[in-house]
Amino acid sequence: MTEGKRSKFQKFLIMTALIASGEAVFLLPFVVSRIFRPTFLSVFGITNLQLGTAFSLYGFIAMVSYFAGGPLADKFSARRLMAFALGATAIGGVVMAGIPSIATLTVLYGFWGLTTILLFWAALIRATREWGGTTNQGKAYGFLDGGRGLVAALLASISVFIFATFLPENASVASPEELKGALSRIIWIFSLLTLVVGGFVWAAVPENPVDQGIRKMSPLNLDGVREVFNLPGIWLQAVIVVCAYVGYKCTDDFSLYASDAFGYDDVAAAQIGTISFWVRPFAAVGAGLLGDHIRASRMITISFGILIAGSLCIALGVLQPGLHIQLILTIAGTSAGIYALRGVYFALLQEARVSLTFTGSAVGIVSVIGFTPDIFMGPLMGFLIDRSPGALGHQHVFGVLSVFGVIGFFASVIFRKITHQRANEMSK
Repeated sequence: MTEGKRSKFQKFLIMTALIASGEAVFLLPFVVSRIFRPTFLSVFGITNLQLGTAFSLYGFIAMVSYFAGGPLADKFSARRLMAFALGATAIGGVVMAGIPSIATLTVLYGFWGLTTILLFWAALIRATREWGGTTNQGKAYGFLDGGRGLVAALLASISVFIFATFLPENASVASPEELKGALSRIIWIFSLLTLVVGGFVWAAVPENPVDQGIRKMSPLNLDGVREVFNLPGIWLQAVIVVCAYVGYKCTDDFSLYASDAFGYDDVAAAQIGTISFWVRPFAAVGAGLLGDHIRASRMITISFGILIAGSLCIALGVLQPGLHIQLILTIAGTSAGIYALRGVYFALLQEARVSLTFTGSAVGIVSVIGFTPDIFMGPLMGFLIDRSPGALGHQHVFGVLSVFGVIGFFASVIFRKITHQRANEMSK
């Protein structure tokens, strides 16, 4: 069924499937360790640097997968690619639930680099762009990331509640075995949920007959890659995504920051970590809707300004133990800037005048560069935190973020200037 003939309910169902899958596929690789970071490190018996190294292997494989996944998404059905990816990711959760060694865990992250990126990512972004049409790109990507944020926030809060029920009333006296059992059950729950969402995608996301016909006639090739390479806006968009994604990786540190700098126990630290999750839907949807009115590139410039202000508050040591509300407001504000960026940075494809036919290839190129923080931020954060215990290591992490925020701010200003000039030239 073509876009124009879809009812409002069908569009709602498709977007719901895209939202659910877009979050479910990353529950096991990232959300578990983000919410339960102190517990995760303790149960697996690893350091921040070792976990960062596992993330790094994921990142290396993801880089190749981003590039290869773009042409795949231009050729094959998003429905099939996404459903299979979710099922394979869920199988990996079975391995994780057994609390394997660091060697096995690292290999598992490499496997997830294939399932979540090669098969899934470009297909998700292409399906979202098709949903948004030519006039609602900000709305489409804002709904996608905002909806993902709402799902993540609900799952974060529910999983923290479930986690707490598996532990003694005073979580600080929980034994290692009790912590291990509680975390393993959470992983099992997330694995089952990922599998169920895969089935939902298969049922809700339709095959597009027109698009399917084009893909059958076209061999898998790199024509799209060659065309996209010549668009100057794509390279600036990639820089913007790099800087925004460094911010997203730093959200992994919020719960551990609360534990190390403010002395919160495992449950309280996890609760602090969920604040970022609850900010996400409002920031992403708001940025997406506003971006359609003031242009996505302008919204991105504003968002980088918010990110810079929030990260500097942590980096400069403004926050002091005992000021609970100050911590909450800073995490909420920084998260607002980070998730506003995520809500609109792929909407820049329209401003960069990328052909819909080559969306997958464009997403592949932007992602290869833009998501390189998957390679270096994990080890870098682990090194900085382990080298300077307590609050200082976390201040260094957010100092790095503030530098990337400044780079992203200027990249977005230049992007606006270049794309505006190009649009004027084409209109003459």
